[in-house]
Amino acid sequence: MSPLPDHRPDRSSLGPLEAEIMQLVWELHSVTVKDIHERLLSDPDRELTYSSVTTVLRRLTHKGWLACDATGRTFYWRPLISRADAQVWQAHDRLRLFLSVGTPEVVAAFADSLDHASLEQLEAIARRIEAVRKAREED
Repeated sequence: MSPLPDHRPDRSSLGPLEAEIMQLVWELHSVTVKDIHERLLSDPDRELTYSSVTTVLRRLTHKGWLACDATGRTFYWRPLISRADAQVWQAHDRLRLFLSVGTPEVVAAFADSLDHASLEQLEAIARRIEAVRKAREED
């Protein structure tokens, strides 16, 4: 089982516009405010100011999702986490939430509803949990 990614944003939750902008950054790899603004405004029914895009990019930088580099007077934003790593962290957070609010009966009911391929994954997870448990008992 692969370990969790090294980099984790300070805040893992994203609003709808932040998530949409992250999708564009992952697609383009390095962006300016203008790049994002033009892409978002390609929808004729959309209204969004240039300064709003700047604010969201700065917020994503503050949250640990993006890095900002200046070249002359132009600022370029690039992702600090890949789309795949972000999905791993989001799944991790959802699973932690599920386990924190779910009773053993709810977790068992979830396991009962899984298909065959998912059951194989569940068995692999169970083996990993048992290995961690044994390692902790030896410490």
